Amino acid sequence: MRIPVLLALGATFACLFVRPAHAATDVALRPSPTSHGAAITLGDLFDGAGSAGTEVVAPAATTGGEAVLDAARVQVTAKRAGLLWDNPTGQRRIIVSSLGGVPSPRLPASVASAARGRSVASASKRSQTLAYARNVNAGDLLAASDFVWSDEAVAPGDAPTDAEAVIGKAARRPLRAGAAVGLHDLASARVIKRDDLVSVAFEDGGISLVLQAKALADAGVGDTLQLVNIQSKKTLEAVVTGAGKAVVGPGADAIRASVFDPLRLASR
Repeated sequence: MRIPVLLALGATFACLFVRPAHAATDVALRPSPTSHGAAITLGDLFDGAGSAGTEVVAPAATTGGEAVLDAARVQVTAKRAGLLWDNPTGQRRIIVSSLGGVPSPRLPASVASAARGRSVASASKRSQTLAYARNVNAGDLLAASDFVWSDEAVAPGDAPTDAEAVIGKAARRPLRAGAAVGLHDLASARVIKRDDLVSVAFEDGGISLVLQAKALADAGVGDTLQLVNIQSKKTLEAVVTGAGKAVVGPGADAIRASVFDPLRLASR
């Protein structure tokens, strides 16, 4: 009889010393996240962060600049701090403006190293140039963690002024760490592969037509692509607008024209 009693007593004492797990706190992303110091915290990003609000997410941009954060990484950081953000809109990146508290665009090496993989600060755009944070192979897709702002890199003529213009692009050729970023070195990720069926749209003067065609090559958004009309077997040229989608006619002409407008190109 003593063994059951001892087991019961052991269970009772175990209950006294086991700390209950705390449920995660639901939080909402602020409409316009803003940092006020040298670092971006969970409190800067989320309403209702409570005591977890002091948790540092990434370095802040210099006054008047912006930092681009990877939404998935922010979600993981929040979860570790006991905050639950379900990202209802499927947001990929979070832009955080800086209102001050960062006296210099150059961060300590330890802070900058910790920031890689989490953010790209588009801080002092007049004095810094966007550069590669690592050696890049041809065809690599580039994330926020692959870019840093540099005081040493010399900006080419088509240097982007915002990291948003190049995040998600693919490298056309091998690129070395520390080299300045130029739009001519990057291309849109391939969204159409050779032999894929593509919906080709034509719109003009209220007339809308859609036909199916087979791609003759791989292509990314904005690329001009040769296709074969499934019904007529004739070859046509269209501009890719998305996965399995392309346009011909005035819509294609407008996209081609934008390639020669640096401001529009950077915003794509």
